[in-house]
Amino acid sequence: MKTRVNRSSLSQQAIDLLRGQIYDHRLAPGQRLDEAVLAEQLGISRTPLREALKVLSAEGLVDLQPHKGCFVTELTLRDLEEIFPIMATLEGRVAHEVAAKRTAAQLKSLDVLHDKLERHAAAGDVNRYYETNYVFHDQLQECAGNRWLQIVIGDLRKLLKLSRHHSLRLEGRLTASLAEHRALMQALHRQDADAAEQVMRGHLLAQLDALRELLLANEVVHG
Repeated sequence: MKTRVNRSSLSQQAIDLLRGQIYDHRLAPGQRLDEAVLAEQLGISRTPLREALKVLSAEGLVDLQPHKGCFVTELTLRDLEEIFPIMATLEGRVAHEVAAKRTAAQLKSLDVLHDKLERHAAAGDVNRYYETNYVFHDQLQECAGNRWLQIVIGDLRKLLKLSRHHSLRLEGRLTASLAEHRALMQALHRQDADAAEQVMRGHLLAQLDALRELLLANEVVHG
C-alpha cells in the first residue's frame, strides 16, 4: 500500500503565503495575528492555519504567546547584536571553505554574480544590489558544500529578513559593501582561506554597525 504526501497541502500553502506577507511587511513587525481573520483571508480552516503558525513560530517569524495570541516577530537592536556575530562566524567559515576548495567553475559563477553587484552599485540600484547579494551568499554556501552550515545559516537568514531597516540605505554603505565584496573575491581568487574568512566576518559586522546606526537614528526621530 502506497502512501502519498500532498506537497501542496493547505498548511504549506499558508506557510508560504504568510512568510511572504511577513517579509514584505504586509503583516507588520509586532502585529497581532487574528486567526479568524487570517483563516477567512486565506480561505482555509483554523486547523491548517494553526499548523502553519507553529512552523513559522519554529522559524522565529512569529511569536506564539499563551493566553495572549500570535504576534509577528519584531527584531530589536539586542536581537541583531546577538545574531550578527554568530552569522559573521558562520559565513566566515563558509568563505574559508570556499577559498580552500573552490573549483574554477564555482569561481566563475561567483564572478558573474559579483559583476552584477558592480553594475547595480554603479547604477545606485539598492534593491537589485540587495537581491543579487542575497543570491551571492546563497551561491557561496552552495560552493562550500557544507550542509550543516547551510541549515544553520538558512535559519538565521530567515530571521534577519525581518529587519525593517535596510543597511544599504545608510549613506556610504552601498559603496563600502561593494568594496568588501571586491576584497572577498580577491581572496577567493588567491585561494587565501584565512583572508576570505576575515573579510566575510568584517562584512557581516559592518552590516550590524549600519543597522545599529539606522535603528538609533530612528529612535531619536521618533523618541
